Amino acid sequence: MYSASSSVSAPPRLAHPSVGEPVLRPRPAALRRTVAGGPHPLSGRIDLTGPQGAQLRTAVAAVQRICPEFAPVQLLRRGGRTALLIGTSGRAPAVAKCLLDHSPAWAERFRHEIAAYRTFVRQRPPVRVPRLIAADPESCVLVIERVPGRVVAPQRHPVQAPSRTDVRAALSAYARINAWRPANGSFDAPIDYPARIGRYHELGLLTDRDLGDLQKLLRGLAHTQGQFCHGDALLSNVLLSPAGPSLVDWEHSGWYLPGYDLAVLWSVLGDDPAARRQISQQAQAQGAEARDGFLVNLMLVLTREIRTYETAVQRTMRATGPVAPGAAEAGEEQRLLLRRLHDDCGMARRAVRAAVGTQ
Repeated sequence: MYSASSSVSAPPRLAHPSVGEPVLRPRPAALRRTVAGGPHPLSGRIDLTGPQGAQLRTAVAAVQRICPEFAPVQLLRRGGRTALLIGTSGRAPAVAKCLLDHSPAWAERFRHEIAAYRTFVRQRPPVRVPRLIAADPESCVLVIERVPGRVVAPQRHPVQAPSRTDVRAALSAYARINAWRPANGSFDAPIDYPARIGRYHELGLLTDRDLGDLQKLLRGLAHTQGQFCHGDALLSNVLLSPAGPSLVDWEHSGWYLPGYDLAVLWSVLGDDPAARRQISQQAQAQGAEARDGFLVNLMLVLTREIRTYETAVQRTMRATGPVAPGAAEAGEEQRLLLRRLHDDCGMARRAVRAAVGTQ
């Protein structure tokens, strides 16, 4: 235990950027609320009845074991794997994150996030991050400061492009993180690139030509210095306030090939070709190695997104019984997004082949 002191939709496509500027798309701004901050209307109560209530009671008890002063006020979000509770720690606004799915992979990811927040206590990053209040890697519970602000976009793939000002703020925050050099040993490398490429090839997500091209780019990047990345550079992980942007959700942070955060941002900004052009130009401005790293990351990010949404579409199609209100629309949104992701992957594939041709 540790205590610190101090759904998606794809409307009609806009014109593609050029292949030399590798590509990917963003949902209505209806939910301008944030996971770790923002003006949430607090209800003052949490429903702890029923089977799901029992799970929440267990989560609240685990939080209060490591942070007795935490007073839960509202369930902010409950997914299949985590629950987020907002409340207070003493008089300070706080957020408690509890893991519900304790399978080894998810527990390891949760502990990685705790380790990141511990590191931020010792080494201050160049952007604001929530202050760590308490954490327990064994029970997978994390209590952090509830920072003020609104998310740039609440969905993973927003349908409507956020404002240019908001996108610039997000790009700037991630760029500052990418330029940061935390001490050696503070973070690891979350991706084994050859293994990830090989697995996607075995699953049929990458062709033989893709495999060969990506392996060639990797060989040219063998001695490239890693770049520190947030690892999940979504617009929903950027909170904006008058004091500047804050970044949350650090479970994927670590050392990557250059351009990983840019690749994630490119993949979700499909409705903002201007932002994509800026990202592509930024990725190529540092030379051929930075460009190649970005392209390898982009292919892996897009392939992961395709795999995720193909699974979601298949799950929707297998559903039986009465269709819940909105389920048909959600399924169509997933299919449209999946089609766009395949288009984007084709664009990135052509850019990879062009890069290989210059070697």
